Order: sequence, then structure tokens, then C-alpha cells
Amino acid sequence: MDYRTYPNTSVTVSTVGFGLWTTSTGWWGNMTDDEAVAMMREAESLGITLFDAADTYGNGRSEIQLAKAFRDRRDKVVYATKFGYDWYNHSGERKGQQEIEHDFSPKFVRFALEESLKRLETDYIDIWQMHNAHLEQVRDGELAALLDEFVREGKLRAWGVALGPAIGWLYEGVEAAERGITSIQMIQNMLEGFPGDAMIDAANRANSESGFMIRVPHSSGMLEGKYTVDTEFAENDHRRHRPRSWLINGIKKIETLQFLVTPERTLGQAALQWLFAEPRVMNVLPNIYDSEQLREFAAAPATPRLTSDELARIKELQATNFGVEEEPMRYKGTMTPPEGQSAVAAHA
Repeated sequence: MDYRTYPNTSVTVSTVGFGLWTTSTGWWGNMTDDEAVAMMREAESLGITLFDAADTYGNGRSEIQLAKAFRDRRDKVVYATKFGYDWYNHSGERKGQQEIEHDFSPKFVRFALEESLKRLETDYIDIWQMHNAHLEQVRDGELAALLDEFVREGKLRAWGVALGPAIGWLYEGVEAAERGITSIQMIQNMLEGFPGDAMIDAANRANSESGFMIRVPHSSGMLEGKYTVDTEFAENDHRRHRPRSWLINGIKKIETLQFLVTPERTLGQAALQWLFAEPRVMNVLPNIYDSEQLREFAAAPATPRLTSDELARIKELQATNFGVEEEPMRYKGTMTPPEGQSAVAAHA
């Protein structure tokens, strides 16, 4: 495992992290708390130290899982979690990944922090992130000052933003990068370079101190290279509701990337190495839902790095959309996604 330190902080993280949306939300299949704890402990034994939760994942469940896994090893791991959704007072059923009410008022933010600390059974959070922040929050000087105050109080080590895609995305990410917000969580992978590339470019132009936490590094599993035209997803798997054209178009693109597969490196590991080639990437959060997958991704930093020729070839493919003329996105006979999901998809 490799490790990187966020600029201007003492927060050092494993380059491969573990996102708890797969263990706590039911969007990728159901997992018991005992199964989640066992998998997180296995991840830590493989060198993974960064665990990314959110107070709204399972209405507090992801943070409780973290406490169960590491209450006796708190100093060995890095807790990243999120705030901003008022799920405490949300009325009605929560459907899929549908957005609920935000509250970034000082009173609620302090309340949310104290509640997360209780669930995590700790007195500090390593990286606290505005969850799907909008421009209003990214630009809010009073909110930034409050978060800085929490750092001085010792309740936070660092703070950042976690972005969309459909909710708080391009403009929010560019603004955050230009302002030098410590941690910016975004979607980035070989198949989906926009708008992540624009955020990294903005950070470079501003010479800011932002580091990036990358989620969906495998394009919702596509870059693991295991899908076929016959792939079927479980009833409770959010990918089941995507148009079939998403699967077909993706498989065509994956065929052009087989040159990255070697006896020492899987396509899934190459996808992570492509991200590691960017110095501003502090860590990646592959979707992990079984032990085999966990071991594959945890071993990625030890695999051969992509050569300059491989990186150049990937760039050429991206410029031509991998030579694929895409089929239109049709959702099972309609042109709209299922209720509770955006057309961009929430890409957990």
C-alpha cells in the first residue's frame, strides 16, 4: 500500500480507501453490520487506512459500523464522513438516492458534528465533508470559518467537500479547487473525465493546496472488466435501473483498453494506477462489496505503474470517445430514469 498526505495537514491516507456506501445503504446489495465490520477489518489488515462514511448513509448506519470496526484502533485509521442533509427531520419515505433537504446553518452544522462524533465513538473526525455542496456553501465564508473553528477545537483535523454528480458538481468543484479547500471528493475515471479534469486543472492554475478523493474510479464497475452483454444486476442494485445502452456502450469502450491488462495487473488495478498517476489524487474509493474485490484493489498500488506510452494511448482513446458511436440512453421503454434517480445517476 502507498500513502499520501493532504497538503498543509498531518492527515496521511492510504491511496486506496474504503467507501461505506456499499456496506450501509443497500444500493449495492444488502450487507449485515457483522459482514461490514469483518470486511473493514480485513481492509485495515491489507493496509487501507482511509474509510469514507456519511451521516446520511443508512441514517447513521455507516458511522456506527465504523465505530464497531475500529473503536479499539481509532488511532490506526482515518475517518472521513459527511454532513449537510437534515435526515433527522426528513418526513416521508426516502426513495433510492433521491435528495432530501439540506441544512448548513451554524446551529445544524454543530448539531450534526456532535451527533456524528457520538455515533463514531470518537472525539475527532479526520476529514469532514460538505455533502453534495452547492456554490452557496462553497462560497460561504461564515461556514468556512465555523469549520476552521472546529479544527482549532480539535474536533476536526481537516474539512472538505464531497460533490455530486447531479447535485453540486462542475462549478462547485472548480470553485473549491480555486479556493484551495483541503479535500475535494469527486467522480473521476478513464471513462468519465468530465468534469473532474476541469477541477484538477483549476487547482493547478490556482496553485492551490487542494487534494482529491476519487470515487467511482471504475465507472460503476465497468472498468473492472467483468461485465458482458448478458450481465444482470440484482433487484436491489441501482445499476439494474440503468438503460441497457449504458452497458453496451461501456463494454465497447472496455474492449479498447485491454492493452492495459498484463499478467501482473488486472484492468481494475490499471484503472486505479491511471488515477495514481495524478499527484493531486490523495486516494481512491473503489466500490468494494466482497473480499476478492477488496484484495484485488488493495494490491493495486503494488502493481506496475502505467508507462508514459500507456498514458498517452489512453489520452488518445479518450479524445475519440474510444472510437465508440454510442447508442442513445433509453430507460426501459421511456426516456426518463426511475423515480428517485437523476438522469446522470448518483454513481455511488
